[in-house]
Amino acid sequence: MAMNGQVEIPLLDEAEYDQIMMQTVLPALEQCKDEGWMEPAQAENLPVPPNEGSLHYVCYDFKRFEAGTSEKSPSSKGFKGAIVISHGFTEFAAKYSEMAWYFLQAGYSVCVFEHRGHGYSVRDVDDPSLVHIDDWHRYVEDLAKFASTVGRHMADGKPLYLFSHSMGGGIGAAVLEQHPTVFDKAVLSAPMIEPALGMPKWLAGFFGDIMSGLGFGERMVYAHESFTPEFDEALHVGASQPRVRWFHKLRTENERYQTNAATYEWARQSVKISQYVMSEQACQNITTPVLLCQAGHDIWVMNPAQDKFVQRVRSAGGNITKLQFPESLHEIFSMPNKTLQTYLKAVLSFYDEPIAE
Repeated sequence: MAMNGQVEIPLLDEAEYDQIMMQTVLPALEQCKDEGWMEPAQAENLPVPPNEGSLHYVCYDFKRFEAGTSEKSPSSKGFKGAIVISHGFTEFAAKYSEMAWYFLQAGYSVCVFEHRGHGYSVRDVDDPSLVHIDDWHRYVEDLAKFASTVGRHMADGKPLYLFSHSMGGGIGAAVLEQHPTVFDKAVLSAPMIEPALGMPKWLAGFFGDIMSGLGFGERMVYAHESFTPEFDEALHVGASQPRVRWFHKLRTENERYQTNAATYEWARQSVKISQYVMSEQACQNITTPVLLCQAGHDIWVMNPAQDKFVQRVRSAGGNITKLQFPESLHEIFSMPNKTLQTYLKAVLSFYDEPIAE
């Protein structure tokens, strides 16, 4: 991967973060923003969905962004394609406004897809704090459909890349295995190759099977909690306080952003997708160039599983690079500017490197 120093996007000043977001970033995004709805994917391996409803997404068009902002994308050298963002567990499109701002400046249109059960997309349980899925294949088929339709339209004949985080990274990895031609490159950032469940994966799966079999699949996992407006500083020691407090503010102001806990069935399905993604046979299917960014202080996903995944993809001849950010918490994009600058430079350098024929 080229790390030639050519990509240099100025980061937001953390001391004035809220002001810059409100006065500069959000207005610029608003003028190039399109919102839309997609019908869930239909596939032979998918049962009838529990609830009818559409999936929400937000797109930012580079050409409109560049035409309407004083930020003239000094490093972009024009339109380069599109980036699909696959967010993590309990997340939502608006959380990625800062990253969309950077990607636009680098020359890319951006499409943020809200997975089923998140943000404004359809949900299968009434409790606004709960994330539920009845079958992990839905996540995969929905993301693949979104990328193949909305994403490719936004790419306008140029490359289409994936930027994925945590749960979205696990979903993204499965898409690369089941739909290897959808993306031209993919970044898996602290991906949920295996969730940190506090017990061995086999035991978590067994326990999930029992709870779902007893009819408790839509209930909240033990020790998880509903959303509360109080900010828990202990969860963010070492992160950029302006960034994580901004994320929390978004959640307190919008009930659609207050997902905070898993159902037993979601936990059960997270084990199933992990087992699939980690299998040697599935890893052999990855032909897309991949950059896996690993957080050194991750408590939400298992780094050893990421290492094994990288090894299996490489052993099968896949083009995958792992970069670890030793001081980073799980959300690398929420770290202070010193870490974020290195991270963003690595991601954009990876995207900007010519695709081998």
